[in-house]
Amino acid sequence: MTAKPSSTSHAILSFPNTHPLAYRYRPGVGPGIIFLGGFMSDMSGTKATHLEAYAATRGRSFLALDYSGHGLSGGRFEEGSIGQWGKDALTVIESVTEGPQILVGSSMGGWIMLLVALTIPDRIAGLVGIASAPDFTESLIWEQLPPDQRQTLMEKGRLERPSDYDEEPYVITRHLVEEGRNHLLLQSPIDITCPVRLLHGLEDADVPYECSLALMDALKSEDVDVTLVKGGDHRLSEPQHLALLNATLDRLVEQVS
Repeated sequence: MTAKPSSTSHAILSFPNTHPLAYRYRPGVGPGIIFLGGFMSDMSGTKATHLEAYAATRGRSFLALDYSGHGLSGGRFEEGSIGQWGKDALTVIESVTEGPQILVGSSMGGWIMLLVALTIPDRIAGLVGIASAPDFTESLIWEQLPPDQRQTLMEKGRLERPSDYDEEPYVITRHLVEEGRNHLLLQSPIDITCPVRLLHGLEDADVPYECSLALMDALKSEDVDVTLVKGGDHRLSEPQHLALLNATLDRLVEQVS
């Protein structure tokens, strides 16, 4: 295993028989801020770099990472799955950070943050979801596919879909959908009791805002706030949206510190 860096220059975490995982870490006081990105995103994105600057100005520790098959980490994206990416996040968090942490999950990262919080609840001080998408492989992919595309996915094992955010298409694999069914959360109460803040744009064309409302209902926590952003899209990366994220984190950090 490589040693964690003392600055935010990226480092690689390596274990035998696993893909190397890239991450950036900045030491500071707790609770720390951990960013968990979305499907096909990486730690160089707008929200990751914004949160790194946010943490730096407040002297808080910060961690961002690339799941296997994403960004600077090893592995092939098409071999990934929700379970694997959740394990990747947990591996880096447990290897690099100490003490209580606030997880900030964007889109698919909102699902990953829930899986991490369920696994190490004593380490999690609070959660902030941005367009959280738990169960998206089932509700937003499989259930939305027309019969001919379902057949293609099952027979060929993969399906390419155009992306609004990249020139390369999204690749949906049969493994992603089938493995995702092992981690579905919204069908029963989610045993998370820490404070949770959910931000969601009303104009989100990828993950309907109703997903955050369903998540609020499923969480056992009595301290869950949902903020619906008029005119907000899926990314919530405009300056006013990032200012809202800052204010949300400031209040949450003050509450749990």
